[in-house]
Amino acid sequence: MMRKPIVEINNVTFAYNGQTALQGVSLEIRQGDFIAMIGPNGGGKTTLLKLILGLLKPDKGIIRVIGQSTQKASACIGYVPQDVHINRSFPITAMDVVLMGKLEPRKRWARKTASNRREAMAALGRLEMAALAEKKIGELSGGQCQRVFIARALVTQPQLLLLDEPTASIDTKGQADFFEMLKALNKDVTIVVVSHDLLAVSRYVKSVACVNRGLHYHNQAEITGEMLETMYPCSAGEECPVELLAHGLPHRVLKDH
Repeated sequence: MMRKPIVEINNVTFAYNGQTALQGVSLEIRQGDFIAMIGPNGGGKTTLLKLILGLLKPDKGIIRVIGQSTQKASACIGYVPQDVHINRSFPITAMDVVLMGKLEPRKRWARKTASNRREAMAALGRLEMAALAEKKIGELSGGQCQRVFIARALVTQPQLLLLDEPTASIDTKGQADFFEMLKALNKDVTIVVVSHDLLAVSRYVKSVACVNRGLHYHNQAEITGEMLETMYPCSAGEECPVELLAHGLPHRVLKDH
């Protein structure tokens, strides 16, 4: 059975100060999908996430989220940016960070009601972080911090979760555990994850969106050389900045000329 689209992006173009970031992009994100968004630095991945969130408005084209404008549907989206601006030396606990997700508009701090705390603890529990709820954020590892930030995004029970380079501060061993956790969350939440760690993410996602000003959607998890050739153009004799697994050994992808 075809699942209903959560996000509908139709022929969207966006430019920063006259410099085109995205050109003619179309995509349907369907309920239950787990999409890896790949592409070169500056290719438009983060820009596309911000357009879906309603933080930016397209110059051309239309974006609908759950049948509504991006501004009206913002409460249905959880978002963890690449750089989360929290002072690790500030004496704030994991619970406090998650409660930030319950902030009411125009207020600087969430009310610590019993209901809010229950919902925050439930979100931490989904991320296997309930036991560390009262730990200071500065005492947590990179992977644990990312789980807390995702719990903050999940505390409002969104239908869509957008993650921008979530494993950048996590060691290799922790990355596998992290993606296993996302796979479990995907049973209830549609997920889009921007990642450069193609080998790791391809084992867990259901589909791939290649973004480099344009967008190509592949309804499969396998990341192929042809896909990467399209998204990571090289000059003569230059190596592409990605690795593939072939015959069990990593190798660099070279462009044929």
